[in-house]
Amino acid sequence: MIVILDFGSQYTQVIARRVRECQVYSEILPHTTKAAEIRRLGARGIILSGGPASVYAKGAPKVDKAIFNLGLPVLGICYGMQLIAHNLGGKVERSTHREYGAGTLKVDRACPLFTKLPSKLEVWNSHGDRITALPAGFTPMGTTENSPHAVIGDAARRIYGLQFHPEVVHTPRGREILANFVHRICGCRRDWTMGSFIDRACEQIRAQVGADRVILGLSGGVDSSVAAALIHRAIGDQLTCIFVDNGLIRKGEREAVEKLFAGNFHIKLQVVDASARFLAKLRGVTDPERKRKIIGAEFIKAFDQAARDLKASVKGAHGYKFLAQGTLYPDVIESVAIGGNPAALIKSHHNVGGLPERMKFQLVEPLRQLFKDEVREVGAELGLPREVIGRQPFPGPGLAVRVLGDITPEKLRIVRDADAIVIDEMKAADWYYKVWQSFAVLLPCRSVGVMGDERTYDYTIALRVVESQDGMTANWVRVPYDLLARLSSRIINEVKGVNRVVYDISSKPPATIEWE
Repeated sequence: MIVILDFGSQYTQVIARRVRECQVYSEILPHTTKAAEIRRLGARGIILSGGPASVYAKGAPKVDKAIFNLGLPVLGICYGMQLIAHNLGGKVERSTHREYGAGTLKVDRACPLFTKLPSKLEVWNSHGDRITALPAGFTPMGTTENSPHAVIGDAARRIYGLQFHPEVVHTPRGREILANFVHRICGCRRDWTMGSFIDRACEQIRAQVGADRVILGLSGGVDSSVAAALIHRAIGDQLTCIFVDNGLIRKGEREAVEKLFAGNFHIKLQVVDASARFLAKLRGVTDPERKRKIIGAEFIKAFDQAARDLKASVKGAHGYKFLAQGTLYPDVIESVAIGGNPAALIKSHHNVGGLPERMKFQLVEPLRQLFKDEVREVGAELGLPREVIGRQPFPGPGLAVRVLGDITPEKLRIVRDADAIVIDEMKAADWYYKVWQSFAVLLPCRSVGVMGDERTYDYTIALRVVESQDGMTANWVRVPYDLLARLSSRIINEVKGVNRVVYDISSKPPATIEWE
């Protein structure tokens, strides 16, 4: 295990993922974590992340200096490296030549961080400070154009620092540098695999649940689908999934969920058809935020009632005492300010509207250690098809936020049929799994068209295709013209009520991915 202490870098999660790609488990902790806690966790090494502050500034994040006396290897990245120098007797000052972007690193080949790497490397810099005096015991092991101390190290104490960011893709050999740290310097084994994770997770689920039963809200998305398959492998028929059809789902979604989970995996599945009540509540509502609140409140009611019915259906000691959720590791840590407690927080939208408190469920969260790419790997190991584990993100409010303005059954039919064509054509052209999202939006306006010899006055569909790493930022995709032509032709010809298709070429920011 490698502990990563977070000093507020936008790349901290990337560091954790890169370490896991070395098949070594990593965990992000606040920079305030005490050395005694790191020892208790059994860590084999420590990475100090970057951060936006200057180590000499008032109120700059600090670290428990006792970590340097644990006898564990330490790697500081950018701010983390400067913090090492600052704490151990060196000097850090503002640089007269800041380094942002690509640079060339010349390295000391004797440094174990660069074993089997060339003497010159392309690296990515992002700093305005630099070390001007090294602590006792440290030597320079790498230089860049404006930094004589781009790499520093105390080989005897196994403490190293990198002024650049090895975790980002702009440092092409950065993954090998991190691999040298975790394997050669820390001595970590390659035992973090998704196969071993499944075995451990099943043991933990069985130990937690015992002979009791578990309810899981199944949406058909990646996270809940993988959680369902994993829990079912662990406890079989003790799991029951609830699928709420709110009338805002994709074409064929309900049937696909029933076929895969009830038919193929033989998982107990209860389908709640609540579409009429959702559409009744949404009638005449045009404000996007009101839509979301109505849908959230109605989902709680529908799920709440289904869960209560399940609980009431089982008499005796081993009833439904657990609620399973597809909480992921980024959900646990991403909304935590530096200095907080990542392990104690869960993003509210994953917490099914507060149901655990109301219904006295205990939570089962088997995926809370995993990043999204790891969840997909677990899904593949469990036998879930590519259509599930490779599925694009779908908004919680469903098609309600892809029908601009008021929602009617007719408008939902139009956007649902158009969306199905988008998925079909993107997959046929081998583009679906290459992009982050691709979907159709129904605009609240009509325009004049001509079909045959008749004048039409119908709706417009906007197509949205974006690429992204995490949904925080996104760029519109330069989809081939022939694919756009097929999408437009099929939608206009096959979806009654549409006579015009447009393509959204806005990136995020300033636009959002979804239109509402």
